[in-house]
Amino acid sequence: MSSTLLEVTRASHEEVERLERLVVKDLQTEPATNKDRLHQSHRVRNMIEQIIDTTHKLVDIYEDKDGARKDEIAALGGQTATGTNIFSAFYDRLKEIREYHRRHPAARVVIDASDDYEQLLIEEPQIEFSGEEGSGRYLDLHELFNEYYNSKFGARIEYTAYLDVFSQPQKIPRKAKSTRPYREYLQKLLEYLIYFFERTEPLQDLDRIFSKVTSEFEEEWTIGKVEGWENSSQENGSAPQNHTAIDLNSYSTVEELMIEGPDKLKEALGALGLKTGGTIQQRAERLFLTKHTPLEKLDKKHFAKGSRKPEQNGVMPAPQVGDDVKEIALMEAKIRKLCDLLDETIVRTKENVEKKQALTYEEMEAEREEDDVQAESESDEEDQQIYNPLKLPMGWDGKPIPYWLYKLHGLGQEFKCEICGNHSYWGRRAYERHFKEWRHQHGMRCLGIPNTKNFNEITSIEEAKQLWERIQEKQGLNKWRPDLEEEYEDQEGNIYNKKTYTDLQRQGLI
Repeated sequence: MSSTLLEVTRASHEEVERLERLVVKDLQTEPATNKDRLHQSHRVRNMIEQIIDTTHKLVDIYEDKDGARKDEIAALGGQTATGTNIFSAFYDRLKEIREYHRRHPAARVVIDASDDYEQLLIEEPQIEFSGEEGSGRYLDLHELFNEYYNSKFGARIEYTAYLDVFSQPQKIPRKAKSTRPYREYLQKLLEYLIYFFERTEPLQDLDRIFSKVTSEFEEEWTIGKVEGWENSSQENGSAPQNHTAIDLNSYSTVEELMIEGPDKLKEALGALGLKTGGTIQQRAERLFLTKHTPLEKLDKKHFAKGSRKPEQNGVMPAPQVGDDVKEIALMEAKIRKLCDLLDETIVRTKENVEKKQALTYEEMEAEREEDDVQAESESDEEDQQIYNPLKLPMGWDGKPIPYWLYKLHGLGQEFKCEICGNHSYWGRRAYERHFKEWRHQHGMRCLGIPNTKNFNEITSIEEAKQLWERIQEKQGLNKWRPDLEEEYEDQEGNIYNKKTYTDLQRQGLI
């Protein structure tokens, strides 16, 4: 009986409502560890995907392209080929239901499917991480670092320094970006960052993020302001061919064009791949030819030696080159966006690498074993419900700390820091310690202010800016002023400062 279209519709609506309640219930639970947070995020993502799939089925049913839903509703209303008979349709339907349950007596048992849905809340999705990634806490870029280190576009730097530069592809020289190894390296880096981001942030809509990045990139590319690729669209033929450093539409004769000067004419000719030598008149005549004649129709004698003519063997390679360059620039823009989203992870990765460099092999092995033991103990205690009505912080043993200790350290007192993005710190100790932590330091760097002891206890952006202005003014008074402090001596041995000496010299007194 559940095979009817209306019953399928009802069951689908019920499934969507159940999944929505489960999502809300799951998100109301605060995860205790990073592993729990990842499991919760992936569970919610799986349930959202189920909701989307079921909703698509409902949309298809309501669109009713084949008319099956309309026919079923008409049949329930007693509409037949001979006319409308409500009572006849009702009793026929009742007879069909009774006959069905007579043949299938087990179908009378009411099955509560809520238990099946509740199982989704304790499900542990399988998330694969390498040993270096630490369950999503760190990045593992060693393979990409080796490729960068051994390439012509890379540099001979350490892994810690690579963690600072891999997110800045715009600083690589443009000549090195046109090579095939750089393109392959960029594709691998982008694929890894996407894969890592999808595993650690499954609730983020990466397609929407990339669509926004692409739209902003297209606008900047059109005006030639993509970072690291300024005016690249014109250089690679994706702009109109008569677009040079000089607007030829403003000139009607060669003599008028000569006013631009030899250097600017040379730059415009070089941008088009034409010869740049000769007198200023020859350069102007050569450039003026491109005003009414397309580049592909110009005589090859006008092109520089070694440059490719725009039309060769009946094909136009320039737009293809432009498309390749544009694709590389777009990949760089996506990498920069992902690195901004993973900024905290990059900082943690660098700190972890620096910490490992100070450890011996035995200490690293001991730390790895300790992490494994801690992970096993966490998995064993996951099923145990901890009674914590006051919502006290957890201690080192995974149990709530004593209430007197909670009051002693003032953990119920909240401190907000505007520089940290209005982040909350509980307790005076955590508040004082956060001034030296990465979040506060990053906020101060964004404001362009050094994070010194002078700015301790200051959490307001406005107060920090005012104090920094006062410090700069004070430092300006203490700076050496040559007009007042630089000393000069005349022939008689008298000492003057620079200003006095200059004034007397002008007056002819010394």
